[in-house]
Amino acid sequence: MKPLIGITIDRAASAAPPDPPDSPDSQDVRYQVGPFVGRSLAKAGGVPVLMTPDPGLAGDYADACHGFVFTGGLDPDTTGFGEPMHRKARKMDPVRQAFELALLDELAGRPDTPVLGICLGMQMMALHAGGKLNQYMPETHDHPEAHQKGADHRIEVTVQDSVLRPGDVGDGEAIYSSHQQAVSDPGKMRVVAVAQDGTVEAIDGVPVDAARFYLGVQWHPERGGGGPLNLGLFRGLVEAARASR
Repeated sequence: MKPLIGITIDRAASAAPPDPPDSPDSQDVRYQVGPFVGRSLAKAGGVPVLMTPDPGLAGDYADACHGFVFTGGLDPDTTGFGEPMHRKARKMDPVRQAFELALLDELAGRPDTPVLGICLGMQMMALHAGGKLNQYMPETHDHPEAHQKGADHRIEVTVQDSVLRPGDVGDGEAIYSSHQQAVSDPGKMRVVAVAQDGTVEAIDGVPVDAARFYLGVQWHPERGGGGPLNLGLFRGLVEAARASR
């Protein structure tokens, strides 16, 4: 059987009337996620599983799935981590945030389960590990546009022993970025790649353990090419999930 890979999804306001009208969930909420992560996982040999963002189900998903992708989205609420939110931060759905933190709690006790965090997903991994965020890059970077609206730029892998390898960046694959926040402190995790302007592009390990596939990347590999830096990350995740079953 192909490994089941859980994918975090978002909650958003819905213009449609509630159906059924007595739904126990918020009556103006719908679930949503783009198709690209699921397509990449399917190409990599996994079975995508869209996870309802319910904190009470975190343990059940951790039991049922063989690997996980924490997807992109809006900005985390940092107040629970001792930092006020920047006035220009775009607050993510609180139920989604609570679910993802509960799931990360579960996965901390399951060191064989592989995890890939993308953009917001990487930032959530860092916060969960005691890290901090740069909450508004336009105030701290001379050229923040290099990381926004699908911008392409180059990265450098700075370690030799991560699942993200220095040779993976050698063929000039595109780095599709779209973010206004970034990891400034990885906490218990480790920085493994940076952009030319110093922006943290990848982190791994809790604690640092190169044998485990526990990787966060700031770009969107699901929107990149079919090489090792993009589709290769999904293949690595699926292979690690298959080996851990």
